[in-house]
Amino acid sequence: MKISFKLVISTIVFLFVVSNQPAEAQFLKKLKKKLERKAEEKVDKEIDKTLEGGEKKVEEKTDETKDKTDKEVVKTDKKSETKEMVEETTNVSDNLEVYSKFDYVPGDKLLFFEDFSNDFVGDFPSRWNTNGSGEVVKVNKVEGNWLELKPGYNIMFIPDVNDLPDDYTIEFDALALGVDKQTSSTARLHIILSDNNKFNKGKEHYVDVSIPFGQYAAFDFRAYNYFNRGGGDINSGIKADIRDEVLNQPHFSISVTKKRFRLWVNEKKYIDIPRFIQELDVLNHIKFHINNFKDGEERLFIRNLKVAEGGVDLRRKLLSEGKISTNGILFDSGSDKIQPQSYGIIRQISQVLMQDDSIKLNIIGHTDADGDDASNLELSKKRAAAVKNALINIYKISGDRLQTDGKGESVPVGDNTTVDGKAQNRRVEFVKI
Repeated sequence: MKISFKLVISTIVFLFVVSNQPAEAQFLKKLKKKLERKAEEKVDKEIDKTLEGGEKKVEEKTDETKDKTDKEVVKTDKKSETKEMVEETTNVSDNLEVYSKFDYVPGDKLLFFEDFSNDFVGDFPSRWNTNGSGEVVKVNKVEGNWLELKPGYNIMFIPDVNDLPDDYTIEFDALALGVDKQTSSTARLHIILSDNNKFNKGKEHYVDVSIPFGQYAAFDFRAYNYFNRGGGDINSGIKADIRDEVLNQPHFSISVTKKRFRLWVNEKKYIDIPRFIQELDVLNHIKFHINNFKDGEERLFIRNLKVAEGGVDLRRKLLSEGKISTNGILFDSGSDKIQPQSYGIIRQISQVLMQDDSIKLNIIGHTDADGDDASNLELSKKRAAAVKNALINIYKISGDRLQTDGKGESVPVGDNTTVDGKAQNRRVEFVKI
């Protein structure tokens, strides 16, 4: 009988492995630890690049590095943890790129702000009206008070906003609980701009934009306008897939500029209709309406509603007057972490600096009066520094053109006993040096 050389070698190897299991196990254990250390060192280097070098450093990280890291840790117990860290670093790069192009700029004159901090939990908020049911609640593991919008036939939730100008912006945060693949395709949040403050969409004029919350497929935004009792010329389905966004506490931003209507979810623009509003000076009220959420199972909450009049272009004002003040740069509560929706303003500031290399700016932070004086002073300085770092790292402005300062709560421009006043006091100034 002829025995192949390959079979002999395979048999010897098998016998060696079987007879040396402890040795092999020790070898594999050492190899595993070595690969773990190597993988962790690579990830640490990637994170250091992100933190120290900003966008340029982040962009130097290639997909090849990520692939190699994934392969090196494939046999370790820390595979998933390491991959998550690398993916997080990648997301930082992606976010910096998104922020650098984000073009939403909130209005500069605050008209209405509501975070429900002055309302009792369990009550309907004092500065809103409804023909249905809703209440201010706290949600486990989520900051602040929220207004829960209860579903019902033709139920409207109407903030006390009157006489909207031609140019203004609307922002709010949303939180959806219990929404899953069983949620109806018609589960939607409607944002209505209306000619009255009654419990209907409007008498003669209104526009209605609805946001989908269903999860089993990607559903369109819907945009509909109605003017002069004769209907409108827009009844559109706008392709989108925001299933992940609506599950992760999204921020919605709306800009109305004369007849133009734009809507962003987080930092991405989904709607831009140039002549959506056919008649000016007739849509003076904002209404919210939800439909086809299962009562008690699928719940929707909103907070941080901010309505602001769109005024003079901040770039022109800074160039002509030498200074601007804005409460449109938002930070996490008690933190110097800039909220993503604020980068449109920072982008405008960067454009001024890029246009004229001789301009230098002092960035001054201000806070409201919540907390003690010393903490607020320190926080205002940190927030000014955070804006400076964003200009340097994202928009590549030279740091020697920027100074920072903080005034804490010492220079209020609004009443610190009211929600609106506090929102006005939380601001950032840019002053030409």
